[in-house]
Amino acid sequence: MSVVEAADFPATGPLLGLDPGTKTIGIASCDGLRMIASPVETIAKGRRLAPALERLFALYDERGAVGLVLGLPLNMDGSEGPRAQSVRALAWNILKVRDVPILLQDERLSTAEAEWTMMDADLSRKRRAERIDASAAAIILKAALERLERDA
Repeated sequence: MSVVEAADFPATGPLLGLDPGTKTIGIASCDGLRMIASPVETIAKGRRLAPALERLFALYDERGAVGLVLGLPLNMDGSEGPRAQSVRALAWNILKVRDVPILLQDERLSTAEAEWTMMDADLSRKRRAERIDASAAAIILKAALERLERDA
């Protein structure tokens, strides 16, 4: 497979959503019916990407996932900058390890939305810091699920 358009993405089955950052990758998942996107964990990237990808695919296999949704950090004007190029490079590295369908999802303001949601839930600053990446991944995955439903 490769990076695909929504129309070419698997129509059913569990998915993993990723919020790729410079030091971590937030992971979220949804059920096979694609009803609920939930935070799972945050994977540290470290100097070598291989251990992070090993953990990613362990989660992928445990959940019987059929595809990955990667958050694409576009600029507010919709253009791509260095962070978006970094996500495209991550997608390429993922595909070198395993041939899986990847959907890129606009992630503008997902981290801010996750932060606001956790503040509304009155989580401490420490708890927010621990959960922000996985929560942002859930928001990215939820947006992708809505897009896939709309485009079906």
